[in-house]
Parts: sequence; structure tokens; C-alpha cells
Amino acid sequence: MGMTDEQQVRTLIERWVTAVDTGDLATVLADHAPDIVMYDVPPPYEGVRGLDAYRETWPGFFEWQQSGACFELESLDVTAGADVAFAFALLRCGTPDEFKTNPDLRLRLTLGLHRQNGRWTVTHEHHSFPLQQVS
Repeated sequence: MGMTDEQQVRTLIERWVTAVDTGDLATVLADHAPDIVMYDVPPPYEGVRGLDAYRETWPGFFEWQQSGACFELESLDVTAGADVAFAFALLRCGTPDEFKTNPDLRLRLTLGLHRQNGRWTVTHEHHSFPLQQVS
């Protein structure tokens, strides 16, 4: 008995999170569509479009991570249909100093996936942080 669609998508996302955490660029890119659109925390406002542009966003992030930041999955919800799925997650993404200042800091992640030829790929990815309350 194979994995359900939901389990397949969950496994793909968990593998991606681990790859981001370990700085494994090939695995970070592996399940993303050639025409991926990512809305990221930094600009550009119209998003990052295409796998080459998506690839270019990671080296700077990996560098920041090596300064001691974490990237850990805290919760993951997946809804999967026959050939389209979406997921949303909360991740602990930050430095020890950031968590000292704001222990509740979480990165919000939303993914849209499409299955083509039996294979799930991420076609849309959205990362966001809530705006910090200014006291």
C-alpha cells in the first residue's frame, strides 16, 4: 500500500525543511516546478519567478543560517486533491537573539503543489512574518 497523496506532500515538505536547515541546495530545489513563483519576505514585490531566480535566493539565507539561526517545522497542515494540493506551516526561523526578544516569532509558509506525471511539485511558495508590534 503506497502513501496517500497527503502523506506524499507532507514527506516532500518535511524533506524540503530538512534540506533548508542543512543547506542542501539540490534537495531544496528538487521538488520545485520550473515556473515556480515565490512570494518571499524580502522584495521584489512581484515575487521571485522561475527556478533559476528561486535558486539565487538561497545562498544568502544559508549564510545567515550558519550564523546560528534555526529553521524548524513546528506545525504542518496539508490538503491534497487528485492533482492539486496546498499546505500551510509554521516554522521556528530565527537566531537565538531574535527568540530571546520575541519567543513567539514564527515564519508562516504556504505552498501550492501540482501533480504532473505522478509527481508532486511546488508551483507556489509564500513566506511571511507578521509585522512586529511597535510598543
